[in-house]
Amino acid sequence: MNTTTPTTVALGKNGPQVTPLGVGTWSWGDRLFWDYGKEYDQTQVKDAFQASIEAGITLFDTAEVYGLGESERLLGQFAKDNDTPVSIATKYFPLPWRIFPQVVADTLTESLKRLEVESIPLYQVHSPFSFFMNQETLMDALAKEVKQGRIKAVGVSNYSASQMREAHEHLQKRGVPLASNQVLYSLLDRKIENNGIWETAEELGVTIIAYSPLAQGLLTGKYTGSEKPTGARRLDPKFKASGINKISPVINSLQKLAEKYNKTPAQVALNWVICRGAIPIPGAKNATQAQQNAGAIGWSLDSEDVQELNQVSQL
Repeated sequence: MNTTTPTTVALGKNGPQVTPLGVGTWSWGDRLFWDYGKEYDQTQVKDAFQASIEAGITLFDTAEVYGLGESERLLGQFAKDNDTPVSIATKYFPLPWRIFPQVVADTLTESLKRLEVESIPLYQVHSPFSFFMNQETLMDALAKEVKQGRIKAVGVSNYSASQMREAHEHLQKRGVPLASNQVLYSLLDRKIENNGIWETAEELGVTIIAYSPLAQGLLTGKYTGSEKPTGARRLDPKFKASGINKISPVINSLQKLAEKYNKTPAQVALNWVICRGAIPIPGAKNATQAQQNAGAIGWSLDSEDVQELNQVSQL
């Protein structure tokens, strides 16, 4: 087994230090996609928060639109009641009616209220949608918030290579670096390695934050085609028998390596993301899931095993 994973990594070249694994909180308070309030509730997600903290995971990613603000409210409440400092990343959504720069400040103010903090380490733009408010205006407004101290770093999400470069250039003029780009990345979705995003991020010193690093549970090995996920995922053809069969080479490799390292397939899949140089933020709806996710750090895949997964995941 290789050396252990680092205890912290920087967001961007010289940005805030965060844990190499985070927790995605989309499911916290979301009733539409994740069935919050039916199969799990505030008690379970609070347990997930506490279990993550106890395992040394202190990076939590949320957004104003998750559960229509409920995710931020829950996270803020949990963090306030806990003695361990946490690193919160949240997101601004460029809705069509958000035209003027002041709305960025107002939206951030509302997020800070829900999170019960005066400043956050990372504020991200949830989508590159810029039809009504152009990127220069948006990045100017975000740079102003950095100068005022209400956010420590600026990130983006779902930005292409060219969009990321444009955001970087606008921020750079104001002396503010672009810290991160949060994108879909896992063993089952490696598009960013071939569409310029990965290469551009390395060039600009932008950290890749990987959402859905377990492909919404597909990489856990739990689903076989007969066992169905809950919520909207039940309708996704990837969870049907034909979809599971297509990814079986990846699942088989994960299971083999899980035995070698005495880990779970999910922990191997997350460690692969870390070895690739990105920060995975898997979701956790309860303490068990949080504890399982945390098992992805403190160790590292050997280089030849990383290469094996690289090859088998080229589906």
